[in-house]
Amino acid sequence: MFRRTFWFTAGAAAGVWATTKVNRKLKQLTPESLAAQAANKAIEAGHKLKDFAFDVRDGMSQREDELNDALGLNDQGPPELPPQRRLAAIENHHSKPNNAKYSYNRNEDH
Repeated sequence: MFRRTFWFTAGAAAGVWATTKVNRKLKQLTPESLAAQAANKAIEAGHKLKDFAFDVRDGMSQREDELNDALGLNDQGPPELPPQRRLAAIENHHSKPNNAKYSYNRNEDH
């Protein structure tokens, strides 16, 4: 009698366990759950990519400092701006006279 009760209880427990396992798996495969999982993976990948970009930027800065030290470029002060250049049209003193024979406007129809 105890043997049958034991096996009945063990079978019922196994059935409950299997049913809950299957229900959990089915809930994981619903479209909403799959979308949420995909969104979580995308966010995680974005964070990893951002961390990688920061690491690359730090490495670039470190390497640039090493190269500047090796080339002796760190000894200079801030770079000076070049002198301001004027447009050639403003500096053009050889404009055509008022009594020019030909017009240089290419938009004219005649």
